[in-house]
Amino acid sequence: MNKSELVSAVANNSGLTKSDAEKAVDGVFDAISGALSSGGEVRVVGFGSFSVVDRKATTGRNPRTGEAIQIPASKRPKFKAGKGLKQAVN
Repeated sequence: MNKSELVSAVANNSGLTKSDAEKAVDGVFDAISGALSSGGEVRVVGFGSFSVVDRKATTGRNPRTGEAIQIPASKRPKFKAGKGLKQAVN
């Protein structure tokens, strides 16, 4: 499912117009992104939780040359599925 299919599904399930559903979906994505970028966490009971994890700097290898390269430390978003989502999938 891509974003336009998600917007259509939200519009059908909620009775909203597609433009209102697109604004709602964009609003949810913006809220999650904003919370994560400020170092916070988003928990949706029954669905899952979004958080940020710190990855430490490591040394890797260039696959073409075999040369050692330094991979800098970074922050990555993480999603952990909740019980309700796991049950829905299984």
